[in-house]
Parts: sequence; structure tokens; C-alpha cells
Amino acid sequence: MEVITRKDFLPFALPDIDDTEIVEVTEALRSGWVTTGPKTKQFEADFASVVGAKHAIAVNSCTAAMHLALEAIGLHPGDEVITTPYTFAATAEVIRYFDARPVFVDVDRRSLNIDPERIEAVITNRTKAIIPVHIAGLPVDMDPVIAIAKRHNLPIIEDAAHSFPTKYKGRLVGGIGDFTCFSFYATKTITTGEGGMICTGNDEWAERCRIMSLHGISKDAWKRYTAEGSWYYEIVAPGYKYNLTDIAAGMGLAQLRKTTTMHRRRDEIARAYNKAFAGQVELEIPTERSDSQHAWHLYMLRLNLERLDIDRAGFIETLKKSNIGASVHFIPLHIHPYYRETFGYRPEDFPIAYQEYLREISLPIYSKMNDEDVQDVIRAVVDTVHQHRR
Repeated sequence: MEVITRKDFLPFALPDIDDTEIVEVTEALRSGWVTTGPKTKQFEADFASVVGAKHAIAVNSCTAAMHLALEAIGLHPGDEVITTPYTFAATAEVIRYFDARPVFVDVDRRSLNIDPERIEAVITNRTKAIIPVHIAGLPVDMDPVIAIAKRHNLPIIEDAAHSFPTKYKGRLVGGIGDFTCFSFYATKTITTGEGGMICTGNDEWAERCRIMSLHGISKDAWKRYTAEGSWYYEIVAPGYKYNLTDIAAGMGLAQLRKTTTMHRRRDEIARAYNKAFAGQVELEIPTERSDSQHAWHLYMLRLNLERLDIDRAGFIETLKKSNIGASVHFIPLHIHPYYRETFGYRPEDFPIAYQEYLREISLPIYSKMNDEDVQDVIRAVVDTVHQHRR
């Protein structure tokens, strides 16, 4: 059976940008504030209001956000931070910045999120924090994680790179953990091109993150070029260059106003995929929490490979020949050379993460997709299944 091919290639991800972002960026350019300034401050205030956070600190990536959060809690060499191997590089690399050790916990098979039931067993007197990752925009079951953290007096730093606007039991992610770190990378549910945000309710930690995000310069360093600012400043710590620009924040403000519309479209696409794929025994659709809202940053389909005569790579290649872009999320960290060589990990050390990775495929899901795009993806997936079923 011949697989039908669409005329042009459908990229795996595209940002949803229109004239509203262009207006905001143009305003920043014309104002003379092209680096951190009033638009960045407005973006921080608006974002904090949306997610219900006391403080929001805009930075240039989610990686920077997590790095600053770990610095704020005082992570030191030899310390340990519990997280998941089923994530992107940034989650664990920021722990290694301090010469601390990421302690991996295997995932729940259905959600692919960290399994709360496995966390307490790996806590030691060197454990200093827990970093749960809300993968694809599906929230971690936070109540048991929070209970464990409270018992052991551990801060929670949520890796929410995928998770705006994710809700957990009626609350938007951003006002739940001690820190929540968001990404505004080009492929995310809202984008500033490159960018991130730290949300926290702790005044002291928020102030530390602000100072360390701009060279460790004392409070309101960005104001030194305004009428109310001063040329005088003090360096209170050896900080970093992690500030977000007003050009990027302008994009963020426009994107933030479109959050509901863009999320609604992602949700519609996910529903269309679920309806089309649920009846295919060769496929497993993503799980959801009935008490929560999925952000649908990713649509993580899984292949029941024992029912197909091709592997995951072959499946993706067949979609590519049909002009459909696809990807894989994620290659578990413990099978990458650095973690194998540094800590001696083997694939079977975290068997669920490893086995689920081998059969995962991420399909295009973004608000710029039209109905024809969605149907093209569905047709290509279903045709590939029919062509290669055992």
C-alpha cells in the first residue's frame, strides 16, 4: 500500500508569530531600550500575575533559570540533587556546574514523569533538592513530591520548560514548588526566541536570583541608565550574564496575550490525534491527568513495536518521506557518553526510561498548524501503521 505524501514538508515545530510580536519588538527598538528595561519588567509582572507567583525573574534561558535557582539554595560540590533521566540535557548539567551529583530516579511508565514512589529511597544526607520535570506539559503528581520534600526539608525546583500553561489540580504550574523554571525557546508554547523565567514565592531567593542574573551587581542594576538611576553600583557576588532583553520581552508580552488561543489550538490538535490513534493497537497515545491541564508542548506517541515490522527510526523515516517532520523525546541522560563514563551508568539502570525511549515518537503539535496539516499527520501515521503492521 502506497503512503500518500503531502506536497510540502511540515516542520516538527514552528513559532506562532504575527504582527503583535512585530509591534512590541518595534516599540522596544524605537524606545532605545534594547536590553533589560521596562518591557522586561512588565513581562515579569504580567507572567507572575498569570501563574500566581509572588516573584518572576526573566532570564535568557530555562537553563539559566535552573542554574540560578540551585545557586540561590547554596548548592555545593559533593551535594546531590534528585531528578529524572528522562529529560533534556539542561536538567542535569546545571547540577554538574556545581560539581554536585545528579541522582536519577526512574519514571512512571504511563506519564514518563519522575515516579514519586521511588524518590525517598535515594535521599541521603547529601541530598539538597529535588528537580521534577513536567514532561511534554503533563504535570508531575506533585502532592507526594511536596510531602517527601517537606519531610526531608528539601526545596523543589520544578523544570517547567514544557509547562506553560500546565495546571495541576486547578493551579497553574508556576506557583506550586519553591522554584519553577520556564523556557521560552523557539519551539515552546510561548516564545521569546531564547529566554526563560524563574518563579518563586521566597523573597530572599528571588533577590539572590535577580542579583546573580546580572553579574552579581546590587539591586536594580538595570536602572543605572535611567533618570532615577545612579552610576554607582556594587558587586556583591561573582554573578552571571543571564538577563533577558527588552526585544525578547516584547515578544514575550505579545505571546503571553495569546496564551489561551494558542493553548486551545494545541489541545484541539491533541484531541484529533487521540481520536485517530486510540483505535490503532500498534500505537499508544499520551496519558493525561483527569485533575489537571496538559500544556501539549509535545505530543509523545509510543509505538508498540512488537506489532510492527519496522523500528522507531524506520517509522520516522517513513513519515519524513511523507513530508512530515517528527522527533524523539528524550534520549535518557544515563545512556549518553558523559553520564556513562562519569558515573558508570548502564541502560538497564533505569529500565523504564530506557525502554519507553526506544518506542517514543513526537509528532508536530503547534498552533500554526491548520486542519489540513493535522489530517496530513494523521494520514501519514495511520498509513505507516497499516503498511508495516505484523
